[in-house]
Amino acid sequence: MLIHHAKYTSSHTKLEQCPVADRPEYAFIGRSNVGKSSLINMLCDHKSLAKTSSQPGKTQTINYFDIDKTWYLVDLPGYGYARIAERTRQHWKKMIHFYMRNRTTMQCAFLLVDTCVQPQEKDIEFANWMGKNGIPFVIVFTKTDRKKSIKRKEFLDAFKTEFLKHWSKMPQYFFTSSELREGKEELLDFIGSINDSYYEAQAAAKKEQDEQTDHWM
Repeated sequence: MLIHHAKYTSSHTKLEQCPVADRPEYAFIGRSNVGKSSLINMLCDHKSLAKTSSQPGKTQTINYFDIDKTWYLVDLPGYGYARIAERTRQHWKKMIHFYMRNRTTMQCAFLLVDTCVQPQEKDIEFANWMGKNGIPFVIVFTKTDRKKSIKRKEFLDAFKTEFLKHWSKMPQYFFTSSELREGKEELLDFIGSINDSYYEAQAAAKKEQDEQTDHWM
């Protein structure tokens, strides 16, 4: 799948403020400074669609990006950033949890994990929360250009060891590098396949509704 046009549309702090739920959307989330904005820009082939910053905690709202007028990419605040007030951190957590549990068109969450640091408890905890709440997700390993292939394997083995203490198997995962544009095609094809299924189901439902309407006319 190719992206032809991507634009920022709006930011929100409450679910009821979000755009009308009329298309599939995909939430991107991870610890602060995981490289989320860089990944979004890489996927959309845009240098500054999502604002990057060396300062963690920059994203503080639910940010919507319209992709080809057919789906939304949703940028969520990072978690695990200690240098903010506890009250603010809890507000973000509540906002993210409520969005994920209640947004009907959210198809999949992309949990970003930084390969430049050891496996983090916060990442496993968030994956566990999504699992307990029945939220579909995949894992996206970021910044892989900074690791040699053998180091990448060592990281993956270490992450699997920690993850499988809580899960029976690993979810689907992707390796990405915003610098090398690694993983772009794989991620977009994954999203494209879900979009196809979503719109096929929509078309089938409309056809069935039209047939029932014709029957009673």
